[in-house]
Amino acid sequence: MADGDRSFPSPFEVETPAGAEGWERLYPYYMHFGEDRREDEENQFWFWDSMHYPKAMFPFDMVMPEQTHLILNQNTTRYMVVPTAKGIDHRVVNGRIYISPNLVTETDEIERRAALFEARAGHYFGNWQQLYDKWVEKAKATREELESLEFAPLPSEEPLERVQAGEDRNSAFKMIATYNRLLENVMKIGHLHFEMLGLGYGAYVTFGDFCRQAFPDIRDQTVAQMVAGIDILMFRPDDELKRLARLAVELGVAAPIKAGGGAETVLAAVGELDAGEQWLRELDRSREPWFWFATGAGMTHEDPAWNDDLGVPLDLIATYVAKVEAGETIERPLETVEAERDRITAEYRELLASDADRKAFDELVALARMVYPFVENHNFYCEHQHHTRLWNKIRELGGVFAARGYFADPEDVWYLHRFEVYQALWDLLTGWATQTPDARAHWTREIADRRRIIDALNQWSPPPALGAVPETMTEPFTVMLWGVNDETIQRWLGAGDSDGSGELLGVAASPGVVEGTARVIFSPTELDLVQQGEVLVCPITAPSWAPVFTKIAAAVSDIGGIMAHAAIVSREYGLPAVVGTGFGTKSIKTGQKVRVDGSRGVVTVIDES
Repeated sequence: MADGDRSFPSPFEVETPAGAEGWERLYPYYMHFGEDRREDEENQFWFWDSMHYPKAMFPFDMVMPEQTHLILNQNTTRYMVVPTAKGIDHRVVNGRIYISPNLVTETDEIERRAALFEARAGHYFGNWQQLYDKWVEKAKATREELESLEFAPLPSEEPLERVQAGEDRNSAFKMIATYNRLLENVMKIGHLHFEMLGLGYGAYVTFGDFCRQAFPDIRDQTVAQMVAGIDILMFRPDDELKRLARLAVELGVAAPIKAGGGAETVLAAVGELDAGEQWLRELDRSREPWFWFATGAGMTHEDPAWNDDLGVPLDLIATYVAKVEAGETIERPLETVEAERDRITAEYRELLASDADRKAFDELVALARMVYPFVENHNFYCEHQHHTRLWNKIRELGGVFAARGYFADPEDVWYLHRFEVYQALWDLLTGWATQTPDARAHWTREIADRRRIIDALNQWSPPPALGAVPETMTEPFTVMLWGVNDETIQRWLGAGDSDGSGELLGVAASPGVVEGTARVIFSPTELDLVQQGEVLVCPITAPSWAPVFTKIAAAVSDIGGIMAHAAIVSREYGLPAVVGTGFGTKSIKTGQKVRVDGSRGVVTVIDES
């Protein structure tokens, strides 16, 4: 696809950043590029999964990409047997996760797999609601099981009543057994994460393929609009913020919320008002379960939940309070989006030439709308409801180590890979059991060295891709979710090239054209900087950022495809959006005037000042 003069770096030739020497030992051997498979790996196309893992990986957080590597691929190749896909390879280089989609290209093999897939997917599609309801119950049970696990401090001596009852399996056994159960629990939620997800995407891909065959000039965003306007759980936490904002105005407790000053200050001030206790009770009612909502993608411990830092949702409520007091609408324009969806669907349906085509179109759009909510809802149950609690459980375990002097801080646990935690636990427990000098000094030195390495890795600027340049990129999930298509790859190859036009190209994610002042932010802690009518420019958005979409005029992201979160939410709010620009946050500065053309996928800087 690319000319012969350009290529991505070989994964075997990426230099180690200064100060990060020895980074390889932080991650298991199977996640490294290997000399014994060098020829294969250099001939694969790898891209940085900055959507899920934007920073250097802490060793414990590797539980997520490693689990994806196993469970997603098992689901694709062994469970559903997707005809054209063999899953996604994962590797780590300089602490960053690079992934490579694998396709089945042999016609005979595709036909063999298609017969298996049809029976399996057909069963799911034919019994979708029943299986989805069962899935929800399994997800809730897995989260409840996680909550039941406890890492209690080690006692000075085992309680007498335990000895008298003959409970010979003591605290050490329980500690290791609980850690085993926790890792099993993580795998359970991983299987649930991928059980139906591919089918949600698959139904949408099938509908899209039909539309592109029937209407060769149709745009991807038009296909997406035909399945928009569907209420999903991921909007519910935002709805709770809106409810609390309206209630604060009605009860006359809005002033301290707008004043801010931190969660403790705000809640204390609200509690002193006449109706304050009533509002605080409603806040507590919203917190379970809706505030178990990660501030980022939820795939690492660095994305705390709203419940972990109430200052985040309180700031967002303050934004809505100001709008309510000003008489502005804070509702998602669901009826408008639904009306546009139905208009577009009807117009394209009328263009079909036969009753058979119209019947197929009706069935495919109905299937896509039925299964599409799972594409977003699974995130609520997995990344948000489960993972936010998971990270806190690991912190409890870190606290056990810290209490015995093994770690200076419970947060040091993140510097150990989950398999290394077994070694540290054994060391901790034998030291506790024998009451003789242990090897804690080993972990003190190791964690200090790993802290240095992680800090150095985070100063590195990863290349967007490594390895071979593909002839073409057609793998649907890579295109839809990550926004990595032929044009993206060409932009990456031309990084640093500039024609002086001030234009950035990306995925046309949500239609419309808007001009506004850019606001570049990199984390949820900066959301309060966004002003009314600005154009949000960011690496990627997270579901918990939904309140900012009532403020902004348009959205631009570095990462993402037509089914990325920024794209979905922008369509639901009727805002222009261009995603997958690659370099938006590097090319655009806060304060510049930009034009966002979400219909064509073009962002133009029109005022450099």
